[in-house]
This record gives sequence, structure tokens and C-alpha cells, in this order.
Amino acid sequence: MQTKQRQRMSTEIMVLGAILTALVVVLQMMGSFIRFGMFSISLVLVPIVIGASIGGAKLGAWLGGVFGIVVLLSGDAAAFLAISVPGTIITVMVKGIACGLCAGLIYQCLSKRERYASVVISALVCPVVNTGVFLLGCGVFFMDTIKTWALADYGDNVVGYLFLGLAGVNFLVEVAINVLLTPAIVRLLDLRNKKKA
Repeated sequence: MQTKQRQRMSTEIMVLGAILTALVVVLQMMGSFIRFGMFSISLVLVPIVIGASIGGAKLGAWLGGVFGIVVLLSGDAAAFLAISVPGTIITVMVKGIACGLCAGLIYQCLSKRERYASVVISALVCPVVNTGVFLLGCGVFFMDTIKTWALADYGDNVVGYLFLGLAGVNFLVEVAINVLLTPAIVRLLDLRNKKKA
């Protein structure tokens, strides 16, 4: 009896993973048209958090990896690819995988105590990790170019350019979208838990 229930749950997670994978692709392609500065808004962080919360850290990492691949294929990383192909691939893939993995791990660790808070924290962690790894990648692989880009509007203030010019508005919009949609994520989790009971 328990084996059948596990198989059913495994099948449900696979189907959810497939649906969320398609959603990540579509949202990232649509999001590439919504730009603040050089980069598009990552609308895909919400399905990544949903997948990480319901399916676990592995599904979150998978969805983050799909996000990374779509960013690379869509041309959204073209400015960085022109500077360093390996640096761009490493940065984009690590930030995507890490944001999904961390959201799943945070949810898994905290959900036993307080489910709602764990979803909110996971929804916040996802864009923080995504943007944080992006900024680290910028520092490791692209700093000389970023110093040049910063000169026009920020002078010698490269850190200000990184946080305000490259990440600023996008990061705030991504956090706001995730936090605003957190109740929807919680509702999906509630429906899933009722189905399991």
C-alpha cells in the first residue's frame, strides 16, 4: 500500500516537474521582453520556488538549470558571452541551479516548524541567491569590463554600479513578485497536503 502511494507521489512530482519546466521556458522567453537596464526580469523564480517547495531541492535545482539554459539560448546573456563564454556559462548555470537548490533546502529545513514562513523565506532566498551568484560571477569573470561600463554613470564607483546599475531594479522587482505570489504558493501546498491526507 505504501509503495503504491510512493509511486503515485513520484508520478505526481514528475508531472509537476514537466509542467513547471515548460512554465520556466515560457516565462523566461516572455520575461526577456520586460527589461530594466541591460537585463530582463526573471519571472521564472516563482515556478522554481513552487517546484522546490513541493518537489524538493532536486526539482528546484533542475528548474534552475532549465532557467540557466534558456537564458543562455535566448540571447539574454549576449553582452557577457561576448566577453567570456566560459565565465558566462558558469555564472548563468550556477546562479540558476543554486537559486532552486537553496530555495528547496530552505523550505525543507523550515517547513516542519512553520510552513508559511518557510515559503516566504524560500521565496526571498531564491532571488537573493540568483542575484548574489550573478554579482559574484561579475566580480570573478567580468570586472575589467564592468569598470568600463560603470565609468559613464557611476565613475569609479564600481560597487554602486554592480548593485544599482546591474542588479538594482531587477532584483527588487523579482523579490516583490516572489513575495506577492507567496500566498498562491502556500495555497498550492495546502491543496497538495489535502490530497495526500
